[in-house]
Amino acid sequence: MNATDRTPADLLSSALAADPARPLVTFYDDATGERVELSVATFANWVAKTANYLQGDLAAEPGDRLALLLPAHWQTAVWLLACSSVGVLAEVDGDPAAADLVVAGPDRLEAALACSGERVALALRPLGGRFPQPPAGFADYAVEVPGQGDRFAPFAPVDAGAAALAVGGEELTGAGTVARALADAEAAGLPAAPRVLSGLGYDTWQGLAYGLYAPLATGGSVVLCRHLDRLGAEAMADRENSEKITFRVPLPH
Repeated sequence: MNATDRTPADLLSSALAADPARPLVTFYDDATGERVELSVATFANWVAKTANYLQGDLAAEPGDRLALLLPAHWQTAVWLLACSSVGVLAEVDGDPAAADLVVAGPDRLEAALACSGERVALALRPLGGRFPQPPAGFADYAVEVPGQGDRFAPFAPVDAGAAALAVGGEELTGAGTVARALADAEAAGLPAAPRVLSGLGYDTWQGLAYGLYAPLATGGSVVLCRHLDRLGAEAMADRENSEKITFRVPLPH
């Protein structure tokens, strides 16, 4: 990271300038066999498109609260960085009824209907595929986002000292998210430019830190695994070897 990196969006901009071709997020779903790898450039492009959609079509403004009802997934990581880019507070597993807008996966749509603002649904299908039938009351992310602009500029400067992330009943500012991610990386003994394997969910700070913010802040990358508990010891060892993992996050017992 650079000295001027004050928010997660700043970290992504610096990573893009430094080495756009390197891997940033590799996603596995061990229930379906899906694997997706996104370079810094590809991930940043998704973030830019999503931020343009958030700021433009959804009319979100700095300080708005977005309830993020999504599992640990590469598209969830995109939304977290898009919110940081616009200045929207992303509340993981937040209350849709108390949010200005909601983004939900296919198994959270009923709960998301409680939001009176804009509602966006993600099918979470391989390669970012759309719903076979658009869910009533929701915009389909996979339909709306591909046509958005590839570059993003916020209408208003993002305040790094404003609340940016809420998880587990705690709120962090943009600057606080970066600082805590760096502190946690150091405390955990992450190596330089780590290649982190995480099977944790995004519903805790620890899961978010290992699964996104710490690798981003330290010039590394993450192999984000959903349903990792379905792998046996031999398959796990094969993945660590093939993905050149340098730090594996322990699964909770």
